[in-house]
Amino acid sequence: QVQLLESGGGLVQAGGSLRLSCAASGTIFSINGMGWYRQAPGKQRELVADITSGGSTNYADSVKGRFTISRDNAKNTVYLQMNSLKPEDTAVYYCYAKMVPVVTLDEYDYWGQGTQVTVSS
Repeated sequence: QVQLLESGGGLVQAGGSLRLSCAASGTIFSINGMGWYRQAPGKQRELVADITSGGSTNYADSVKGRFTISRDNAKNTVYLQMNSLKPEDTAVYYCYAKMVPVVTLDEYDYWGQGTQVTVSS
């Protein structure tokens, strides 16, 4: 069974930092795009950042210069380093990956369970 497992959320004061991790497990043929979305209470889920298998990155304007996405292909893991956190960054953060399981050899979108990030002012 292919799945994503997130870790690293928590409570931090404004100006602080957190690092989120998301590891893919299972019998995976390949992992293409990976990334992070977030959803604040009463708001729609929004893209935070994503990264291709080749390392090209894309960021939401609201996090540019503060967040850094990276991935370790050998570990099937994507990271989100969040610096200079603001109260408006408070949300549940979800990782996702476009993965090809060995059993199907078709690409599917997979989502993590979500991890809470709370930034206090």
